[in-house]
Amino acid sequence: MKKLLIMCGTGIATSTVVTGKVKDWLKENGFEDKVQLYQSKISDEINRIDDYDVVISTTLTPDNVKDKVIDGVPLLTGFGIEDMYEQVKQKLNN
Repeated sequence: MKKLLIMCGTGIATSTVVTGKVKDWLKENGFEDKVQLYQSKISDEINRIDDYDVVISTTLTPDNVKDKVIDGVPLLTGFGIEDMYEQVKQKLNN
């Protein structure tokens, strides 16, 4: 089972919105039973990024982990959602 982390600055507000949307997307795309979803704040997870197969963040991430994190802001703005989900799909299929 793949592990997907959704994080924001506090682990409460925007990550909750994004988690709901990602859950729906996982179900619609047949990943619901293949992915364990986690939600947290960046300060708790920054040193554990490698524990997850996919990381979506709605907050800025340090340069040393930036290449491992998918920008989740499109799920808040409505722009670039398809590209963001394509990145998630590629990571889930690896």
